[in-house]
Amino acid sequence: MRVQTPEIFAAAATPILKPADDREALRRQTDAFEAIIVKQMLDIALKSDDPLLPKDPGRDIYRSMMNEERSKQLSGAFGYSQLIFDYLVSRET
Repeated sequence: MRVQTPEIFAAAATPILKPADDREALRRQTDAFEAIIVKQMLDIALKSDDPLLPKDPGRDIYRSMMNEERSKQLSGAFGYSQLIFDYLVSRET
């Protein structure tokens, strides 16, 4: 037995985005990708065993969370996001 769905449900399942919406969504994704790259760099660059600070179990978690927030704030500033965005837009046309 095959169930047929009305056409209205098929149209609702796939939203139609305008080009401006697509570009804004693409910009957000490229900024998020750059934030991941920057977080990886921060994790490596700020990795230090300071003998003055105790090695608490939460220290690594806190440092990781701090690096994640820094990377979100810095995303878009290094130019990786713009480079990827421009490349993907050029491939679109």
